[in-house]
Amino acid sequence: MKVVSTHFILKGKTDYKDLEPVFPQMLRVLLEEIGQMPEEEEILKMYEELNLADIRANRKPEGYNRKGKVRLVFPIGRKEFYLKSYEKFNDLKTIVAKFSDILTDAGIDFEIVDGEGYMNL
Repeated sequence: MKVVSTHFILKGKTDYKDLEPVFPQMLRVLLEEIGQMPEEEEILKMYEELNLADIRANRKPEGYNRKGKVRLVFPIGRKEFYLKSYEKFNDLKTIVAKFSDILTDAGIDFEIVDGEGYMNL
């Protein structure tokens, strides 16, 4: 099974805490695109708050690592996050473009790196 990933590397002085205003929007985009938006708003708010508690404290958040087409992963020890898919998911580029727009509009300094062989995932 081939793993496909795209990495968003936070550059310069950008840190996890800078993601606070955009994380809820990013999570919603991801869940909508992969068809896993919870039916109950309370569940979505729980996912958001679990991550935002860490983000506010400038710690690595959990991300969204549940079984599905795409996962949002925050690796230990690196200022980055990535989208990871274990299957050929044609809309990964759509999610990447939407995340890029959200981060750019918020003035967050980042670089996108294709995961092909990146850090031997």
